[in-house]
Amino acid sequence: MTGVEFEASGTEPTTSEGDVWDRRMAGLLSLLRHRLTGDYEVDEFGFDRQLTESVFLPVLRPLYRSWFRIETYGIKHLPEDGPALIVANHSGTVAMDAVMLAVAVHDEHPAQRFLRLLGADFVFRMPGLSEVARKSGGTLACNPDAERLLRAGELVGVFPEGFKGVGKPFAERYKLQRFGRGGFVSAALRTGTPIIPVSIVGAEEAYPMIGNIRPLARLLGTPYFPVTPLFPWLGPLGVVPLPSKWLIEFGEPISTEGMVDSADDPMAVFNLADQVRETIQQTLHRLLERRPDPWSA
Repeated sequence: MTGVEFEASGTEPTTSEGDVWDRRMAGLLSLLRHRLTGDYEVDEFGFDRQLTESVFLPVLRPLYRSWFRIETYGIKHLPEDGPALIVANHSGTVAMDAVMLAVAVHDEHPAQRFLRLLGADFVFRMPGLSEVARKSGGTLACNPDAERLLRAGELVGVFPEGFKGVGKPFAERYKLQRFGRGGFVSAALRTGTPIIPVSIVGAEEAYPMIGNIRPLARLLGTPYFPVTPLFPWLGPLGVVPLPSKWLIEFGEPISTEGMVDSADDPMAVFNLADQVRETIQQTLHRLLERRPDPWSA
């Protein structure tokens, strides 16, 4: 039988390396054919499922599995189907934690669900990055889009710290910043969607931010211009992340059932946002104790 060898028992087939490459090449040719003929679908937000599965996720998996050696806990807290709002801490100069979280949700969940990330305006103003964000399932971090996705039964990911979290100096690592006005809570309350707190350890060490050249940031129109141990000293090589050890933990869902009337109550929104923030912060402390060495295997 071509390309497949059987063990002596005749029960366990072993696929050769050539077969693996043949399948990959066939998949690539199929993808190109669909791209050229326009035979593919995107949803109303621009999400391209085929491109995400065939291109984006395979590119990110080596980082997830081999470079950052990510361990994931609590994946059982994600629903098999239906909506959930996944709220995580944000850090690390470059928003690598967002894409690694998306890989974790897809690859670790039994149903291989997709995480629809909410991004800042800045992301969708950048040529190239905007198109990639849209096609991989991202959309603008605003309540109308969040609520539409949740009502459609999607898993939605949000990072309430925003640039305050991802652009904070290394000296303030793993200290959560303010969660803004708690807009994510309002979206969850209006749709009756459970909130799942997520704590991510490891991103802080991947791109340790030791400085910020503010005049250059203003000139470029960026939230900050980072200085790390490798960037800008090594030029393009400086954008390579350090191989820190990552841990991701999905916490127990916080129910919002029957709380739709609280969506416009500032105090109720603030209290729930503070509860989520405190849960994430305490879990970060526990994960850091579990991972005393940021460069461990």
